[in-house]
Amino acid sequence: MKFGWRGALGIVVSAIFLYFAFRHLDLSRALEKARHANYWLIAASAIMATCMFPLRARRWRTILDPIAPKLPFGPLWRSTAIGVMVTNTVPLRAGELARAYALNREVPSVSFATALASIAVDRVFDGIVCMLLLAVGVVMAHFPSTTTINGHSLGGAATVVVAGSLGLLLALYVLVFFPGILIRVFELVARRVSPVVERRGSEMLHRFAEGLSVLRTPKHFIAVFGWTLLHWLVQPLAFWLALMAMGIHVPLASTLVLQGIIVILVALPSAPGFFGPFEIGATIALALYSVTNSDAATWALLFHVASFIPITLIGAYYFVRLGVHMGEINTAADAKQ
Repeated sequence: MKFGWRGALGIVVSAIFLYFAFRHLDLSRALEKARHANYWLIAASAIMATCMFPLRARRWRTILDPIAPKLPFGPLWRSTAIGVMVTNTVPLRAGELARAYALNREVPSVSFATALASIAVDRVFDGIVCMLLLAVGVVMAHFPSTTTINGHSLGGAATVVVAGSLGLLLALYVLVFFPGILIRVFELVARRVSPVVERRGSEMLHRFAEGLSVLRTPKHFIAVFGWTLLHWLVQPLAFWLALMAMGIHVPLASTLVLQGIIVILVALPSAPGFFGPFEIGATIALALYSVTNSDAATWALLFHVASFIPITLIGAYYFVRLGVHMGEINTAADAKQ
């Protein structure tokens, strides 16, 4: 995982987003807001945000259940915390590799490749549920039909988001029940590009299809969807507590819109910890509720730092305790390729 041009791009993107998020900051007002914030509520919001990660670990167990039944919660939780810590401190989203490696280190019966495939499934469910909740937030807000983001109708965007989420779910089911056909089509197309692309892509699709085995039974699908929904309802509550702490009064449903826009932006390349995309996402979303750019940026930075610290420290503790080294993770990733 060399830093390279992708790491540099992430730094540049974060710097640009931070500039636009804070260019209209009223420093005296920001300091006043921070000074009078309710730090008990800030602490509660940080604890609430940290609770997302044990839920993510529990959901991971359900995703892996068809492949590796009844995994103990401890290794899943420690691996999840390590992955978040690495994402927060190392470029190139290396946390997913670290998470898969840490689980394989503690539970050798779950291969590194299998763990990575399950994390891909994990992320797909994240995307579907976050976008559906974003659409719910938009509907509940009853925005005027003229409301736009960068010239695009908010209602139209919500429709596209829901349609895209349902389309993605349909595509996943096609891959679950007809993997051979889809993989053969991919191989025929990729063969024209490069044998290496064909081989690696085919292997990835086979692993991904195996990970999607959770979709084969309604029971497992409902369980994963339920854990995902619970996971992504915790963060809006954390947002709302921190907003109340800063004296920013917006409807509770607004936090679904806030979360959805932030999730879309943090998917872009960025520096470790998503600094930049998180802050600009908050200013864009809260502007829909007439929150000033200065107040939104102040809230975003304060919440981001407060929620960043606990899980990063927890992950660092487990990283050291398990004796994991980034060099080992790099070696495992290179071997997979």
